[in-house]
Amino acid sequence: MKKFDIYKQIGPISMPNNGWTKELNYISWDDREPVYDIRTWNEDHTAYGKGVTVTAGEMVVLKELLQRRKVF
Repeated sequence: MKKFDIYKQIGPISMPNNGWTKELNYISWDDREPVYDIRTWNEDHTAYGKGVTVTAGEMVVLKELLQRRKVF
C-alpha cells in the first residue's frame, strides 16, 4: 500500500452498493506534490481502489472542457 496524505476531502461523487464511496480529494501520494484524486475509499480511508489523479493544471483544462460541453 502506498503512503498518502489527504489534504482536503472535496466531496463524494457516488456510493456504490459495496459500502465504499467514490470521492474527489486533494491528496499527496508517496510525499509527492498534491493532486486531485478520484477513487473509491472505505469508510475510514484505510483502504482504496484504483483511481485517477489530475494535476491542478489538468483540473483547469477539465473544468473548461466541461463548461464548454454544458454538462452542468
